[in-house]
Amino acid sequence: MTAEAGAGGRPLAGLRVVECATYVAGPSGGMTLAQLGADVIRVDPLGGATDHRRWPLAPNGGSLYWHSLNKGKRSVTVDLRAPAGKELVTALITAPGADAGVFLDNNVARSWLDWPALSARRPDLVHVHVQGHRDGRPAVDYTVNAAAGIPDMTGGESDGAPVNHVLPAWDLLTGQTAVVGLLAALRHRDRTGEGTYLEVALADVALAGVAALGWYADAQLSGADRPRHGNHVYGSFGVDFPTSDGRRVMVVALTEGQWRSLCQVTGTQEVFAALEKALGVDLEDEVTRYHHRETIAAILRGWFAARDVATVSRELEAARVLWGPYRTATDVVRDHEAAPASSPLTEVVQPGIGRLLAMGSPLRVRAQEVPPRPAPVLGADTDEVLADVLGLGASEIGRLHDEGVLAPTGGRG
Repeated sequence: MTAEAGAGGRPLAGLRVVECATYVAGPSGGMTLAQLGADVIRVDPLGGATDHRRWPLAPNGGSLYWHSLNKGKRSVTVDLRAPAGKELVTALITAPGADAGVFLDNNVARSWLDWPALSARRPDLVHVHVQGHRDGRPAVDYTVNAAAGIPDMTGGESDGAPVNHVLPAWDLLTGQTAVVGLLAALRHRDRTGEGTYLEVALADVALAGVAALGWYADAQLSGADRPRHGNHVYGSFGVDFPTSDGRRVMVVALTEGQWRSLCQVTGTQEVFAALEKALGVDLEDEVTRYHHRETIAAILRGWFAARDVATVSRELEAARVLWGPYRTATDVVRDHEAAPASSPLTEVVQPGIGRLLAMGSPLRVRAQEVPPRPAPVLGADTDEVLADVLGLGASEIGRLHDEGVLAPTGGRG
């Protein structure tokens, strides 16, 4: 697969990015660039990095995690301890070309891959380095999320312990922040000819995200932690309701119009008008709805409990209420299989595994979907990349295989 193959007019077609990153943040950023048409070359040690076998696994043992995060890239594997292997990777990163010299990594303690060493070879290099903490200490989403204070806001009122989430949200956001920084640095290079070194720490992304919502400022000025409210939306009205067939839906009324629509479809206008009169409040005010959330939920609960989820869906949609069903992962799969034409999900044929549900870029280019491409087989593109980018001949590549700098011919990555 070459840089242009399958690009289909994608905005980053022709750009070449070398990625030396593992787990979620760096690889998700690289995947975003690949989905937009960039030729992203992921470099791993021989046999794969520590994330190559990470769960979840396919029945044959292949990592669904690794293959899902590396869609559309090319894979190169090299002995990263050998001087010849280090030189190959350095040459790939600093190879000439207006659309080359772009590097995304999360390496630790590899001085030969740091900015001073690489920029000495190519001064206009764009290098984005993903960290755990800004001082170089390691971190993962689940540790920085805990330190950011989110688990202490999560869970029911009676929960005594903090509640972690399962989504590595800060990892994913860090990957997208790295992409934004990389593209901004490319614009700077296009205008000035100068290279840029950017660092983005996972812990800083978490702190920035929470601070941007005003939650730290609230704690600072109020002197108190935000209380836990289970599934209630903080500062507004929103909560889950069970339906008659054992399903659940999430309903939110942020605006006056959404609140009026909810009251109208449930036939509770008179009830809430009487409640407003009795309490001397205005429930069209968002903060007032929050303060009386339990009473509001108790009044509405009977309407949902008397209807199955299909009826609730039909009536809420007709009334333009802000709502969503609770679905399991298998529900999402079944819904896709029942109506694939209307689902944003699709399938890719993943070498070594088979047909897998996937999704391309959520960005649509000229109103067209950007379909996903499968991930590479580990190391499958090594010879092609060394020939295309570095101009190595077959005999030289063969010698590198024989010396063990590259995997044995016909062997796995």
